[in-house]
Amino acid sequence: MRELTYFVAVSVDGFIAGPAGQFDQFLVEGDHAGEIWAKYRGTAPTALAAAAGLPVQGGPFDTVLMGWNTYAVGLPELPDPYQHLRQIVFTHEHEAPEGAAGVEFTDRDPVDVVRELKAEDGAGIWLCGGGALAAVLADEIDRVSLKLNPVLLGDGVRLFGDRSYEPAALRPLAVTAYESGVVLAEYVRS
Repeated sequence: MRELTYFVAVSVDGFIAGPAGQFDQFLVEGDHAGEIWAKYRGTAPTALAAAAGLPVQGGPFDTVLMGWNTYAVGLPELPDPYQHLRQIVFTHEHEAPEGAAGVEFTDRDPVDVVRELKAEDGAGIWLCGGGALAAVLADEIDRVSLKLNPVLLGDGVRLFGDRSYEPAALRPLAVTAYESGVVLAEYVRS
């Protein structure tokens, strides 16, 4: 069965973006970048990976899930951001923009969609963001991989949105600290 992995950059105080969707305080360069890319190959938009000379094939995922706000970060320049992956965007309000032929937009229940995806053959499923979608899918997430950045944002989009108090145990797989200050913390559902 396929696994759903929530792989995301996060601040020390638990935000995946600022109040207006900002993520420019997260470190994209440093000693962490190459190692994390090697492990999570294919998690950059196709055009950006190509411009940086990064291969996108052979990564752990063949499907990426996004909420509308996460997807919209790349608009209008990248309406089909992860062309090397199956892309599914969850939205109740927005239509597909021009140039988004490779993206599936759905207003279906994310839990139902993820359960169907898990039953299919294929590689891993990457939950790219955002926090509200992660909150809805919390019980379906098999792995959490956090690129913990050495910054306090103070406000913004929480890692798991406004999820209510429902403890769910995770078991640590690995914690790797880098000189850049980034820590890759990887967990699996207990």
